[in-house]
Amino acid sequence: MLSPRALHNRRSVRNRYQIRQKSNSRLRLSIYRSGHHIYAQIIDDKAGKTLVAASSIEKDLRGKLKTGADKTAAKAIGQLVAERAIKAGIKEVVFDRGGYLYHGRVKELAEAAREAGLSF
Repeated sequence: MLSPRALHNRRSVRNRYQIRQKSNSRLRLSIYRSGHHIYAQIIDDKAGKTLVAASSIEKDLRGKLKTGADKTAAKAIGQLVAERAIKAGIKEVVFDRGGYLYHGRVKELAEAAREAGLSF
């Protein structure tokens, strides 16, 4: 029987394979969710560089958020990463949920980024 971490890695690899097949060379909005914080970054896989990033550990957000591990924090990060992406000239991305289910904080982040102007 596989460990929960191994199952997560398996889902993550499967998800990234599907993204590569369907992305049409678009940039990737990648999510990482820990027990205390949430992180989002837009990655150019061809160049291997992170173009835009936002997380709940940033100083300007720490004062506003009660905790970095709830839906309100995820919504704030989604809006922030979308604003920074639009400022950088990025409008279309592919959403990479990693091995996480599209539910809860991951869903809130995605919906906030869509509302702020990113399309995926």
